[in-house]
Amino acid sequence: MKQELIRKMKARDFICGVVGLGYVGLPLAVEKAKAGFKTIGFDVQDEKVNMVNQGKNYIGDVVSNDLETVVKTGALSATSDFSFVKDVDFIAICVPTPLDIHQEPNLEYIKKSAEDIARYLTPKSIVVLESTTYPGTTEELLKPILEKGSGLKCGEDFYLGFSPERVDPGNLIYKTKNTPKVVGGIGRDATETIAVLYREILQGDVYEVSSPAVAEMEKILENTYRNVNIGLVNELAMLCDKMHISIWEVIDAAKSKPYGFQPFYPGPGLGGHCIPLDPYYLSWKAREFGFHTSMIEGSMMINDRMPEYCVDRAGRILNDRGKAVKGTKVLVLGVAYKQDIDDYRESPALRVIEELEKRGAVVDFFDPWVKEYKYKGRKRTGLLVLTPETVRQYGLVMVTTAHTDLDYQMVQENAAAIFDTKNVMKNIAVRDNIEIL
Repeated sequence: MKQELIRKMKARDFICGVVGLGYVGLPLAVEKAKAGFKTIGFDVQDEKVNMVNQGKNYIGDVVSNDLETVVKTGALSATSDFSFVKDVDFIAICVPTPLDIHQEPNLEYIKKSAEDIARYLTPKSIVVLESTTYPGTTEELLKPILEKGSGLKCGEDFYLGFSPERVDPGNLIYKTKNTPKVVGGIGRDATETIAVLYREILQGDVYEVSSPAVAEMEKILENTYRNVNIGLVNELAMLCDKMHISIWEVIDAAKSKPYGFQPFYPGPGLGGHCIPLDPYYLSWKAREFGFHTSMIEGSMMINDRMPEYCVDRAGRILNDRGKAVKGTKVLVLGVAYKQDIDDYRESPALRVIEELEKRGAVVDFFDPWVKEYKYKGRKRTGLLVLTPETVRQYGLVMVTTAHTDLDYQMVQENAAAIFDTKNVMKNIAVRDNIEIL
């Protein structure tokens, strides 16, 4: 089976599928199509399916001309009909893996995708999970569903593996195409075959590991590493505030050391789909083994409280100016979870807004990348423009995302008070209306 699949890949007599056409799935589908593989994208949202089939792009990291070209040439098409799984040789699962209301893993999207695939899975096929999850998901959850639903046996009739997505929205250097890939299959033949396919599609290195569990843990390590270090600097930021020391100056000084130190920066909390969520997956799985991830859980607690801490600081700034939070108009600058992107998933700015409103503030937001958002069932629309007259209407301006296409000089010259949680004002002449986290 291995040699036959590799031969078909090399000859491009090989059809690829991608389940989930979001921030991970659509870029991957486009790269597969660009590499000469006929590709079918699967998604339960008809709006996404229709947009793909019309060549209309909705993901920032996808080049619109690339999408339009592969659709026009017939290399890429999309459907919500999973019966087309019977036509593919390889299928990647790129669906969301959120947390439930109890902060525990919600794998319903993976389960549903696996069930849909299993009904139409054919012999000599490959299935790869790319969604971030806890170690053991591929072998303990995905494999039984696929085997039961298809009547096929993993390793004999089809190959199964895990290759974690490493999408970093807005990264101008590393995209899906050139980011190194980690692959762990069930069995050596599966790993090697999956690795061959990714090498045919991507420019980045493909690193093979011994099992899906190693690959799953590797991805959790990547994001937990960042969570822990960001938790460290967030805690130091709170301490430095009490000690009247600039945490930003401290970090700049520390990173002058050419070895043994990597800078991380504080902020109003963590956002995005991976870094705020992945440690919860790991700590949840660890409890199965009677193990408590105390350091990780500590960093999670620190990062989770940052939105509330920032609102506390905002209240102090207003109090120093003889104002209460209640009734004060507050303008939040930036609701995307990181700079220069339109993705607001898990953005701490949304919690900052929520907390301000709980305390009675009248809150508006402006984000040049996000015109509106939905949070906890509520849809909100931001200001359309940001002018000096607009800024002067607010008792406090809070910077919660470091977008580079905002006129911070204008904001500083017109704001009554500013709480800058991202240090974007560092190169602007110091005035007494600015406080930096």
